[in-house]
This record gives sequence, C-alpha cells and structure tokens, in this order.
Amino acid sequence: MFKNRAEAGRRLAETMSQYSRAECIVLAIPRGGVVVGYELAKALGIDLDIIVPRKIGAPAHPELAIGAVAEDGAIHLNQQIVESLGIEDRYIKEESVRQVAEIKRRTTTYRGDDRKSLDLVRGRTVIITDDGLATGATMIAAIISVKKYDPFQIVVAVPLSASQTLIELERLVDNVICLERPERMSAIGEFYEDFQQVEDEIVIELLRQGRKNVEELS
Repeated sequence: MFKNRAEAGRRLAETMSQYSRAECIVLAIPRGGVVVGYELAKALGIDLDIIVPRKIGAPAHPELAIGAVAEDGAIHLNQQIVESLGIEDRYIKEESVRQVAEIKRRTTTYRGDDRKSLDLVRGRTVIITDDGLATGATMIAAIISVKKYDPFQIVVAVPLSASQTLIELERLVDNVICLERPERMSAIGEFYEDFQQVEDEIVIELLRQGRKNVEELS
C-alpha cells in the first residue's frame, strides 16, 4: 500500500539511481502519472515531460478499453477484444482521430505551447511512468510512439502493475522497474491510501516546477 502518488514516486526513485544522468528523461502519463514522474525526476535530477496516450473505448461501452492511441497516432489494440466484439476498422479510425484531437488539446493546456515531448527523446534514455498499470494499453501505445524517435533505450518505471501486464511490457522495452506486482487487481486505487483525482492545474504546476528543478541543477 502506498500513502499517495508522491510517496510512490519517491520510493520508485530509490531503486533507480543508475538513471541520474543528464541524457535521461522522464515522460509521465497524465494525470496521476505526473505526480509520480515529478518525484522521480526530482530525485534523479533529470528532465520531466509528458506523453499523453488515450484509451480507445468500445462502441456504446466507452469504459471498456479496446486499445489506446498516442499523440502521433500510434495505436495499440487488444485484438482479442476487437474481434470478439466485431468492431469495425472505421470505428477504430474515427475514434482514434477524436482521441488524438483531445491529446493535442491536453498537451497544449499542460505545456502552454505546441512543443512535442517526442522531439526530446532522440538518443536519450526515456523513462516512461504512470501511477499504476492494469491492462497496460496506454503504456504500450506510449512505447510504440517513443520507439519511432530513436531513443537510446526505453525504461518503464511504475509503482505497481498487474503481473501479466509486465510480462508483455518486458518484451517491448529495455528494462521494467516495478515495486509491486499483484497477481490480481480490480483497480489501481486500491493500492493507495490517497488516490484522489489530479487536476489539470496540478499537472501544469508540476511540469513548471520540474523545469525549474533541472535549471537550478545545471
């Protein structure tokens, strides 16, 4: 059990001292992942930015994830669910376009500019983080997207994840760091004492403070 996301980020950082180098960068998945990512980047003294994949929900059941899409349009689909529900390609394309538009809106809101985080990853060790993983769909979409931009290596670092999800992630990246690996989980929040929603204003402030922290160290 973690007290909150900030404590989870600090505990995660304690296991990652090998990544306290200037060529490393943390990409956090909003919104909760930014709290974890801020503490991680602060402890390691490295850059913090965001990557904003979005879930693709099933027709008429948007809470059921059939996959996810990243800001550059990279898509990860759960083919088993797609085929079992008979979901058409046209729906997936239309929903992906809608979600990418929402991603662009959010990234501009969070950063205050049109800069893309993926422009920052070339040749660097990229640490992708979130506050926890269930199916891992959004994380996989983020990984697929980052790989297109020639990072030196990709590391997934999370406080907790369903154990089956980690098996899939370990095939996709150079390293996976995870503190808790429950065999069964119904919700990420059940592993936190405090799992209240993170507002946009907090994300914006943490990104601002993260840039300030790195500037003061340089």
